[in-house]
Amino acid sequence: MRKIFIAGNWKMNKTFAEADDFFGELSDHLEGKKLENTEVIVCPPSVFIELATDVASESDFYVGAQNVSNFDDGAFTGEISANMLRSCELDFCIVGHSERRKYFQDTDDVVNTKLRQLHKNDIVPIFCVGESLEEREKGITQAIVLNQLEKGLKDIEYNGNLLVAYEPVWAIGTGKTATPEQAQEIHGIIRHWLSERYSKEVSEDISILYGGSVKPENIKELLSQKDIDGGLIGGAALDISKFISMIDIATGL
Repeated sequence: MRKIFIAGNWKMNKTFAEADDFFGELSDHLEGKKLENTEVIVCPPSVFIELATDVASESDFYVGAQNVSNFDDGAFTGEISANMLRSCELDFCIVGHSERRKYFQDTDDVVNTKLRQLHKNDIVPIFCVGESLEEREKGITQAIVLNQLEKGLKDIEYNGNLLVAYEPVWAIGTGKTATPEQAQEIHGIIRHWLSERYSKEVSEDISILYGGSVKPENIKELLSQKDIDGGLIGGAALDISKFISMIDIATGL
């Protein structure tokens, strides 16, 4: 049975004090709670990673990074290598997020290199794919998503070390959400591609998350879909009450 993942992507938000309060409340809420088939991940800005891992080491949630360098090491000011993340005991890292693709020129080739870096350092990628509103309106959603999968996962072998996140770009931070049926359609296409790329068994093992204005009001219906295995959550993950509400909904399914 595939696990459900509730993953919060903070993006460039919160101060140290706000992050400290959030992690304290999250830890308190999870204490003694049976998550069973649900995993919780928080991906804060890199400056809060040490704070997060200190709390997570005594709690029942994982810490992930929002980005990783495609280089091993060297004179790359401001970059953070996969080896550095591994030394901080991080388990997950977001790769290929639409904002990285749009604003920081993370091409499919760059994404593929970053995936390799993470696998080399035993960090599980949260590999994002998704189409823009213009691409959806042109009716090329499937072609865009499959192309991102093909190029991003080129020569990447699977060993229980991958999460995929479908994030329709037009639904990120806009308040718009793909209907559960729209999301399920693309999740099903992704799972079918994974079965052809790897195997039926592998495709059934990989959790595919939905990202795009996920919130307490819609998460239950999204998770009820056959191939939606959690959420990569932005804005709602910044609010501790909303975040723990989504965790509780997921664990109650």
